Amino acid sequence: MNPLRTLACVALACVAMLVSCSRTPTEDGKTTTIRFWVMGYEGDMVAQMLPDFERTHPGIKVQLQQLPVTAAHEKLLTAFAGDALPDVSPLGNTWIAEFATLGALEPLDPWIARTPGIVVSDYFPGAWDTGVIDGKTLAVPWYVETRLPFYRKDIVAAAGVKDLPQNWAEWRVAMRKVKQHVGPDRYAILFPLNEYEPMLNLAVQQPDPLLRDGGRHGNFRSDGFKRTLRFYKETFDEGLAPRVDNTRISNVWQELGRGYFSYYVNGPWNIAEFRKRLPADVADTWGTMPLPGPNGPGASVAGGTSFVLFKQSKKKEAAWQLIAWLSEPAQQIRLHAITGNPPPRRAPWSAPALANDPYIQAFRNQLERAVSTPKVPEWERIAQEMRFVGELVANDRLTVDEAAAEMDRRADRILEKRRWMLDHPAMQGGAQ
Repeated sequence: MNPLRTLACVALACVAMLVSCSRTPTEDGKTTTIRFWVMGYEGDMVAQMLPDFERTHPGIKVQLQQLPVTAAHEKLLTAFAGDALPDVSPLGNTWIAEFATLGALEPLDPWIARTPGIVVSDYFPGAWDTGVIDGKTLAVPWYVETRLPFYRKDIVAAAGVKDLPQNWAEWRVAMRKVKQHVGPDRYAILFPLNEYEPMLNLAVQQPDPLLRDGGRHGNFRSDGFKRTLRFYKETFDEGLAPRVDNTRISNVWQELGRGYFSYYVNGPWNIAEFRKRLPADVADTWGTMPLPGPNGPGASVAGGTSFVLFKQSKKKEAAWQLIAWLSEPAQQIRLHAITGNPPPRRAPWSAPALANDPYIQAFRNQLERAVSTPKVPEWERIAQEMRFVGELVANDRLTVDEAAAEMDRRADRILEKRRWMLDHPAMQGGAQ
């Protein structure tokens, strides 16, 4: 053999060996590595599940990155600007509209249509609706949260309240009885002044939307929102609720345990906390109940997180398989077991761990009536303004009419850029 030809063959063989050794798993034609970003506590927990996904999907590897909750939003926006988003991630439901406006999300309807395991009718309607924007499904719920009253069954019964209140009028009567029973130094309910969520959950029970004109303006001067404000304000005016925030009490578990208040509207994560933190002598004296509405069992907000595929991803097929697997009832039951997060589908609720838990069953009832918040990127800022205005109302510094007008003024200021963008669609750049 020609010596030069021999040397060339050896050189080529060495180069081939180097290339082979330097190949990443995504380049060998057999394994695809997908980037999966998950924020907060759920990132730690889902890490326990991923080995089973990789075992049952041998062609896919998942590269999990856990994000601190406080930094997740900024990191995702920075990644979008730098064309460095992951393939798949769960987003907080109030973030979906923002990333939809940026044009960052892959429409999922075609993927859902060819995935028999994702049964849209099995999802709670409000949870599913959070991911539908302008008629396109952009997110699939991973877990869902909502808020309803935790309450002291023994104190409520001792006050003479025989049945769970179904509407605001019955709830007001029940709270008055509790207040009369517990005396001047304790209260019927806690509406922490540093939380907007209690008022928001009462507000979504009204027929009037919180925003109008396609999300261009606030609709807080509506009859419905004023009705919410009146109910909220009366609890403070009548001394049914203390004018305090969470920083001025030791903690909600201890204070419910000692009977400082008897009703507290909060989410399912507190089931585990009340079980763990309540004193032993009152460990069996509390319960959960559906949230009363103006005229009967009321709506509440469908919170939680939902999976999205990012348009920038080059590995959507593999990323979608991860979404489909984590959306299976069996995986949602497992997620609940390790996190306590309620499943967004009805099927998993027949599992014994859920069906036999008296505390979470009220959430199952409530989720049938849960609804999405307004689908505008500015919503979280508007909700924070509700907290400020709610505190002024509770402290009798604004009347109902003044508070409604103030909320509209604040919301309209926040929505000013949105109005301009909607009126100048050609200037929106990357928006869908």
